[in-house]
Amino acid sequence: MAAGAGLALKDAARCRWDCVALGEVMLRLDPGDERITAARTFRAWEGGGEYNVARNLARCFGQRTALVSAFADNAIGRLLEDLIRQGGVDQSHVRWVEYDGIGRSARNGLYFGERGFGLRPPASCSDRAHTAVSQLEPGDIDWDTIFGREGARWFHTGGIFCGLSESTPAVAREAMQAARRHGTVVSYDLNYRPSLWRTTGGKARAEQVNRELAPLVDVVFGLTPGFGFGDAAAPPAQVDAAAARGAIERAVRDFPNLRVVATTLRHETSASRHDSGALCYADGQFHESRRREDIEVLDRIGAGDAFAAGVVHGLLAGKGAQYAVECGAALGALAMTTPGDAALATLAEVETVMRGGRGGSDWR
Repeated sequence: MAAGAGLALKDAARCRWDCVALGEVMLRLDPGDERITAARTFRAWEGGGEYNVARNLARCFGQRTALVSAFADNAIGRLLEDLIRQGGVDQSHVRWVEYDGIGRSARNGLYFGERGFGLRPPASCSDRAHTAVSQLEPGDIDWDTIFGREGARWFHTGGIFCGLSESTPAVAREAMQAARRHGTVVSYDLNYRPSLWRTTGGKARAEQVNRELAPLVDVVFGLTPGFGFGDAAAPPAQVDAAAARGAIERAVRDFPNLRVVATTLRHETSASRHDSGALCYADGQFHESRRREDIEVLDRIGAGDAFAAGVVHGLLAGKGAQYAVECGAALGALAMTTPGDAALATLAEVETVMRGGRGGSDWR
């Protein structure tokens, strides 16, 4: 095993997968420059918080990734299959559920996402109830094959998956327990979506699930002063480094098993311009990324997942926490400059931005 940032990583040569992700993948319908309510054409993408991390690791960094999910077997599911194939993520552990013709028993999720501009914030409308993946139960996935016989260095899931249904937190727990039995690093993105938890207990229930799963987690993403593990601190007007440090210190005090905690420090001047940075706690120290001001934003959806992918890549590559947080911050910034949930940057572009490049003559 290789050690890095307090993590014991399995030897890549003995594992089929660098990262396995558990989560829902939806079809995103993007109206481009239009509003959802007025659009007549939409561009189709695939997207999902946990999946986006695996896709970015595969396409940008060349990591071997796999998806664990479930789709209803119809034309939308097969479109998702084709889009995921283009993203380079293995689907051999995706479950296909028989489609009843109208989606009464199981269906595939859709969401409409508009990007926002200037004073108008991004907006979305989801249509994702009763999806095939939300109906997963403990025992449905052979985790010992994935983490044992095949081998995986890293397992990633998050709060979006856990918010899909009453059963999904138990599936996440089962997966985490199996990962730990086989020496696989476990990461969890808190990724709170109010719409997912509205009818099942809201923010309090989401934080309860987070606290129940936290003892099984090595790496956490997305912790903020306003949301995480039942943090009593009131959320500040904007998340700065000092407030984030306080939230992280409370988290690692409550859960000493947490080896790495990483979060973005983003201030939104408008929907089209952001200031962005990131903070990472590892090896008992804080590591802060370069601060980028006045980033021009085309599509911010998926930027947090790109940040997580960059951090995971840096740690899997054994390059240390400072490289990891810089890599994550750079990929997250680049992800906001392209459409769709996925980051469309190359490693060379990421490393140029890490050095302070801003495009133009800096691209080499």
